[in-house]
Amino acid sequence: MGPGYPTAGSSAIFLLVAIGAPALLVIVWAIATYNRFVNLKNLISESWSNVDTELRRRYDLIPNLVETVKAYAAHERAVFEAVAKARTRAMEAVGPPEEQAREENELVRSLRGLLAVQEAYPQLKADQNFLELQHELVNTEDRIQAARRFYNGNVRDYNNLVQTFPSGLAAGMFGFAPRQYFEIEEAVARAVAVLFQPQGQS
Repeated sequence: MGPGYPTAGSSAIFLLVAIGAPALLVIVWAIATYNRFVNLKNLISESWSNVDTELRRRYDLIPNLVETVKAYAAHERAVFEAVAKARTRAMEAVGPPEEQAREENELVRSLRGLLAVQEAYPQLKADQNFLELQHELVNTEDRIQAARRFYNGNVRDYNNLVQTFPSGLAAGMFGFAPRQYFEIEEAVARAVAVLFQPQGQS
């Protein structure tokens, strides 16, 4: 066989390259996509821990707030009990973010009821400790919302990867499922911030 004609050996090598190169590309793509999923899952876990830290900051503030209100409105027992029960349920919620968000929204609504008590007690509205607690709760509410947005942003990026082609193929292959957002009603958050404003501000 003269020069320029492929030999059996070179044909076999060409065939192996033709088959192996696409397979290698698929393997490299699968590994890169898997690693991206893992990185996003780790970001979600990290950002959720930030949400949890801010929620617990609010849990820690609530007993002081209740005790301050009790000093001026001890007979508002139903309000205090509602806050205590909502706080306990929120602290014990360990389900998916959707379930925890329901409990947090109930806690916020009970806090709104507690803060509404101040309208009937001028001395409470002027109490310096009460005003400081309101300010801390406003700051905490802002931090919760910031942490929530960061968490939801990571979940959105992850879910987009899970639900789009071709990365969705890798998601099914490796068992990556969509994650839930943590949705606290914005209207509730804004209402709490307004209610918690120190006197003299609008």
